[in-house]
Amino acid sequence: MDYAFAIEPSAFTRFDDESELIEQCKEWGLVSEKAVKAKAFFYKGNSLNVACNIVGLVDPMTAVIELDTRQLHCIHPSYLKEMQAANYSQRGAALAEDAAVADELETAEPEEKPAKASKSAKAEAISEDGQAAPAEKAPAKEKTKKEKAPKLELPEEKVKMKATVTEFTTVPNNFSDTDDEVIIYEAVSILDPALDIGTAWSSHSATLKKLELAVGDTVTFECKIVAKKLSKHPVPYKINNPGKMQKVTE
Repeated sequence: MDYAFAIEPSAFTRFDDESELIEQCKEWGLVSEKAVKAKAFFYKGNSLNVACNIVGLVDPMTAVIELDTRQLHCIHPSYLKEMQAANYSQRGAALAEDAAVADELETAEPEEKPAKASKSAKAEAISEDGQAAPAEKAPAKEKTKKEKAPKLELPEEKVKMKATVTEFTTVPNNFSDTDDEVIIYEAVSILDPALDIGTAWSSHSATLKKLELAVGDTVTFECKIVAKKLSKHPVPYKINNPGKMQKVTE
């Protein structure tokens, strides 16, 4: 019997293998930095205590798990981590989970509402013979349409890429006292086949911190790139689990 509470992702990135899963779990703090094998996880929300598998992610703050019914369910990694504690208490947890996941899955930008035309004052010019003459209407302003950049066709497999670090910033984490750290890149491009991406972002994982990156560093790496806007930033693409990252020295 399917669970009514399950929040299935409309789209997500599935892990290719166990090594990719372990690397992401390290970033989420679900396994230790020395872990070499995936561990068993349990879902304890909605009065349950069932084994589950982490199969992918929507973004750095939304994991996708597979429940015992084979249903997919979106959950915040910090919330899943809390569930692994033996003394986990789920008082009010279901409400917190639903609110957090709904917030994280909201990726669409709000539509721009057309500005309301200002009310022109009603005025009439009085001619010399005393007759009221209608005021001349101001010429209508030509509407300028904002052209959207063409949507890129991104490869589904891992590719080799090059990018330059432009900013280190944070995005809110509803289940932690600290924000999630991210890196924003510019001059992002796929090397083979050649494709210019523009700007993109990735999580600032413990693995990347070991490289001691700085603004202005140009790096090469292998990863999957997906269309995923960074919250509160005009950065449309996300670099998933960059590996084999190296600084480019000119």
